[in-house]
Amino acid sequence: MNLRKYIFAIVMVVVSLYACKSDDDDEAAVTIPPRDRAEQQVTDDAMIKEYLETHFYKVEDVFLDGDTTPDYQIVKLDTINEANIGEQAIINSSLLTTKKVTSNGVDYNLYILNVNEGEGAQKPSFADSTMVTYKGRLLFDDDNGFDSAVIPLWFSQANLIEGWREAVTEFKGTLSENFVENSDGTPSATGFGHLVVFIPSGLGYFNVAQPGIPSYSPLIFNIQLYKVNQADHDRDGIPSNLEDLDGDRLVENDDTDGDRSPDYRDTDDDGDGTLTRDEITVIDSNADGIITLDEITFYDDDGDGIKNHLDFDDRDLKNE
Repeated sequence: MNLRKYIFAIVMVVVSLYACKSDDDDEAAVTIPPRDRAEQQVTDDAMIKEYLETHFYKVEDVFLDGDTTPDYQIVKLDTINEANIGEQAIINSSLLTTKKVTSNGVDYNLYILNVNEGEGAQKPSFADSTMVTYKGRLLFDDDNGFDSAVIPLWFSQANLIEGWREAVTEFKGTLSENFVENSDGTPSATGFGHLVVFIPSGLGYFNVAQPGIPSYSPLIFNIQLYKVNQADHDRDGIPSNLEDLDGDRLVENDDTDGDRSPDYRDTDDDGDGTLTRDEITVIDSNADGIITLDEITFYDDDGDGIKNHLDFDDRDLKNE
């Protein structure tokens, strides 16, 4: 899938181009660094604003089984021209919001069209699992998309591009009773989270081209969010988003024991031979199936300010 994010989102990937001299001497290859992220953001933001000023949107019902009840809705985007001069530009819509996201030391504008916030119980964190349908397209490419799914798919937020991840955390899924999976796998649903997000390349794939996506491309995703599951990838009792130790909303770069398995996928975070789940105590006090920080007891047996599950020196079993 195009949406699978390359493993370490903070590391800047360098595209290397090699310039060979005609005389084939041993001169070192020339490495071309990525563009300046702050400068590229200025360019991308101007392009996105131009799109928002020259396009309108329309919500359309989708009918799958021949009856008069729509199964779900999609958003159609189109250019304002003489034939539809009365349409409202997206930038003037009361449903459009701007979310500020800081990444790699750069402040980005993420533009989100809030079609429906969703009626479910919870919003996903940046590391939770989400069931979605979607269509991805390039800016100013109104007729074609580079990727889509009409049958709901489960994605781990932790592995998606930052612009998608930060937008979806503002929405909820639907109530379970309002979601039905049809015999062909497509959904019939109401009250689901529904958004269109306009993503600068710095929160997308930046200089790394993908199939159908040139480098430095701002992106548009129309996303329908149906379900949210709190993720605990390693099943150690600590939800994956709470294993973001440095607070950067990324979990791939938190690796306490340096074994190249980030804490959210490591059953023994400090590598002391005692499983993380045995060095903490978790009680779902309100039995809602969602673990919050106040429902986890952490220990520090040697009093050095480091929690047992992150401290190689503390390894006592707590749940015998």
